[in-house]
Amino acid sequence: MAAGPLAGVRVIDLTHVMAGPVCALMLADMGADVVKVEKTDGGEPARGDTAPYNIGGVAVAFMMVNRNKRGLAVDLKHPRGRAVLDRLLAKADVLLENYRPGTLARLGFDFDQVHARHPHIVYGSITGFGRSGPYRDRAGFDLIAQGMSGIMSVTGEGPDRPPVKCGAPMTDITAGILLAMGVLAGLHARDRTGRGQLVDTSLLEAGIVHTYWHSAIAFATGVSPGPLGTGHPLGAPYQAFPTKDGRITLGTASEANWLRFCEALDAPELGHDPRFQGVGRRLADLPALVAALDAIFVTRTTAEWLERLEAAGVPAGPILSIGAMHADPQVRARGMVVAVDHPEAGRVETLGPPVKFSDTPAGVDRAAPLLGQHTREVLEDYGFAPAEIDELAAAGAIGMPG
Repeated sequence: MAAGPLAGVRVIDLTHVMAGPVCALMLADMGADVVKVEKTDGGEPARGDTAPYNIGGVAVAFMMVNRNKRGLAVDLKHPRGRAVLDRLLAKADVLLENYRPGTLARLGFDFDQVHARHPHIVYGSITGFGRSGPYRDRAGFDLIAQGMSGIMSVTGEGPDRPPVKCGAPMTDITAGILLAMGVLAGLHARDRTGRGQLVDTSLLEAGIVHTYWHSAIAFATGVSPGPLGTGHPLGAPYQAFPTKDGRITLGTASEANWLRFCEALDAPELGHDPRFQGVGRRLADLPALVAALDAIFVTRTTAEWLERLEAAGVPAGPILSIGAMHADPQVRARGMVVAVDHPEAGRVETLGPPVKFSDTPAGVDRAAPLLGQHTREVLEDYGFAPAEIDELAAAGAIGMPG
């Protein structure tokens, strides 16, 4: 691994599927040594989720969020397997988990149990609803969290239309990012105090943080805002418009920007129309504004409008498919598409690190591990003797590559 900003930080990753693995992914991309611990019998559930999206029989979703990690297979139902994990924690810095509340307590690895034995550990936890409150024991999924956080109430085509889930698993991914942020803060605090602590977030809170604008409106007015399609509750025009050959998104951030926008459209009269002077009036008469702009935008292609708006300094962009986004020159220039070699899937593309560092760059240096691929390597790094590793394997406490 490259010497990223987290070089030297050791992370034991007990997470599975999406939210927790995203947290571990963020830390691994920044140089932490992340050891993904999986059960010996089949590994984590996402490994089996291959059809129809796999490369060489390897699940693409698993490969995406588990690159840059080393793989260790341990049977935590086996007493010697639990002893292996406990020895790892003695030398690790961080433990990550996203099990349903109570699961790890039965195995001896909830926060209180781990903290008593290893007070230096920063213990990162993601659940559906958090580790306190009346919903703490409920299971949660991204869909449920999007609904309960208010996200689905403001996502959709408009009033009286059915609610719509955000296409991306936004609460899963955001919870992973929030936990990574929290773990880094926990490590910083440990530098001062010498003690680790519990860092706890949830899918519900990960959805709630996306409602800053909408919550502000509800706090101020007592009325919950609803869906606006591609629009924005506090600005106009700020949405998608149909063009001659597709759609374009754009936003005007100030009155000066609004007037430049009208000039770029060859419609300066709109800038002086009393109905549209000031963002408050534009929002109040949004249907009329949209109708006027729709009639103008359909007269030129997306490319023609982008050229005009960029020249005028008006923020605008095309609506890209995922594949087109991957090929976009800015995406490529920022290293957001990279390739790694997987032992079974071959050369595969993946998304690159979203945060750049000038002196200690993040990077993608290894593909997602096979089940137990690095068991021997990891245990030797943590002080296990070769003969001891062989004995643990023979006892069924750990899994080795086939």
